[in-house]
Amino acid sequence: MTNEYTDYLQVTDYKSKPIIRNIASQTLQINFKMNKPIRYKTRGHRADIGSFEIHRLVSNNYANHVGHFVFLDHIAPFMLAEKHLNKDAAHPHRGIATLTYLLHGEAEHFDSRGQKGTVHSGGVQWMKAGNGIVHNEAVGPDSNTGGKLVHGFQFWMNLPAIEKQKDPEYMALQSHDLPTIQLPQDTGTLKVVVGTYNDQSSKIPTYAEQFLYHIRLSAGSQFVLPTKSGLDYAVFLPQNDLQINNEHFHSGELIGFADEEGDITFSNDSAISAEFILFGGEKYTEPVAAYGPFVMNSMEEIQVAHQDYMRGKYGNVVYR
Repeated sequence: MTNEYTDYLQVTDYKSKPIIRNIASQTLQINFKMNKPIRYKTRGHRADIGSFEIHRLVSNNYANHVGHFVFLDHIAPFMLAEKHLNKDAAHPHRGIATLTYLLHGEAEHFDSRGQKGTVHSGGVQWMKAGNGIVHNEAVGPDSNTGGKLVHGFQFWMNLPAIEKQKDPEYMALQSHDLPTIQLPQDTGTLKVVVGTYNDQSSKIPTYAEQFLYHIRLSAGSQFVLPTKSGLDYAVFLPQNDLQINNEHFHSGELIGFADEEGDITFSNDSAISAEFILFGGEKYTEPVAAYGPFVMNSMEEIQVAHQDYMRGKYGNVVYR
């Protein structure tokens, strides 16, 4: 589903500063619970593929990663009459796990390890590329519902060095396989696509503390998320405007947060429910080198990954 990703990746850390307030002419250091500072907002850039309108959001001009997430494409909503599998679109990966999450539509997966799966609206498919794989993915209308709307995301998650050496894996989960939690006071729902929330965990494998939540916030409602020190946080608004920490953001924007601790307050002032994607996790601390569909720990490993693919070591996609 994605064009080649050619940026090199770097890990950037930002140091927290103490909160200082002046009270009655005295300067004191006080640990007030503040809003988590917003570091940037972006709409990414267009990276269309055929008839698919693609907005590439990570990496961007402000950040090369969000935790272990090193890539995010938003497949903008559009109507599609039928699903078409283009066998010429098969391509390799190594060193990452890919994750396709569909709000609407259907995705069918094939790869060179003989793994196959189909997910429908609200479902997710995850592929650990590990030490090398070739895959292909056909996205189209949902055959379960007959709906023609297609709308979704593809993420890449960087793997620890030891996992880059292991064999590929694949998992497909339908919407009902993912935990969905009622927010307090019936203000909405939180679907756990990756990670854990309130002791409810997704079956998608992780190799560090990571999270990917799909949140629906009812009209006129508010949700406050306490954040955890040492984790990255980002929010994407796929189709609704939203107030975040008392600042108005628009549909199509990705919002990234600074490292300082604090709450993130989401407020939906509209007359309809709002949906957004919240993702992040632990920072990736190993060296990173990325070129095309490969994300490794050095340029020497990138060269090996490319050579192995050209020599046919990843195999060919099995269509069955």
